[in-house]
Amino acid sequence: MLLEICASNYQSAINAQKAGAHRIELCSELGTGGITPSYGLLKKVMQELTIPVMVLIRPRSGNFVYSAADFDIMKRDIELCKELGCAGIVSGVLTADFKIDIKLTSELIELSRPLPFTFHRAFDHVVNPEQAVMDLVNLGAQRILTSGQQPKAIDGLENLKRYQEIAGEELTIMPGGGINAGNCSAFAKAKFKEIHASATEIITQTTMEKVPMNSPKFLQENIEIISSKNNITTLLKNLKNED
Repeated sequence: MLLEICASNYQSAINAQKAGAHRIELCSELGTGGITPSYGLLKKVMQELTIPVMVLIRPRSGNFVYSAADFDIMKRDIELCKELGCAGIVSGVLTADFKIDIKLTSELIELSRPLPFTFHRAFDHVVNPEQAVMDLVNLGAQRILTSGQQPKAIDGLENLKRYQEIAGEELTIMPGGGINAGNCSAFAKAKFKEIHASATEIITQTTMEKVPMNSPKFLQENIEIISSKNNITTLLKNLKNED
């Protein structure tokens, strides 16, 4: 069975290779479900790793319904990944009613060629996963990363097996979400070809200052964070009044 490690920084990527992982998915910010890694991280990982590097193309946290500007950024990032020699693309787009966005996802798949395309865990939000599997087969995706629409893949095991039966040999279902050394054998016994895990270890940093830099209110699945035009205008107006 192939083990793909979700690596959200350089050290994770190096550790995955040294430990014998077969492939990585490179991203940033695991706490938000992952976003596209920086150019610097991409470049360094591509220069130093010899195992295949798949890259997450997700321009922001929040939902998977993207604006025209978001989508343009995604396409530019795919082109960059191809130039850098990445092994594959991990991405996907949904509609506002939680279906596969056929048009936009098809564009991403076509732009990614000849690299293989993995539809990521946006799949776990779709309202009809069986139909979504067939949609992605027809679009030419190579695999789906999914937890079986459960918080942990082990709890979605029966769904995962059903998705693979529907896909047959046309597409690979890659279980991911809470997979660890204690439950990985269940996926091997179920005859999955690949699994996805982060294998994370939390390292407490003792050198941080007492003033927190993170904002827990921003780490919510159902929000998108933007700098408000109105807020900026008001801020500037108040500053001007003080001149």
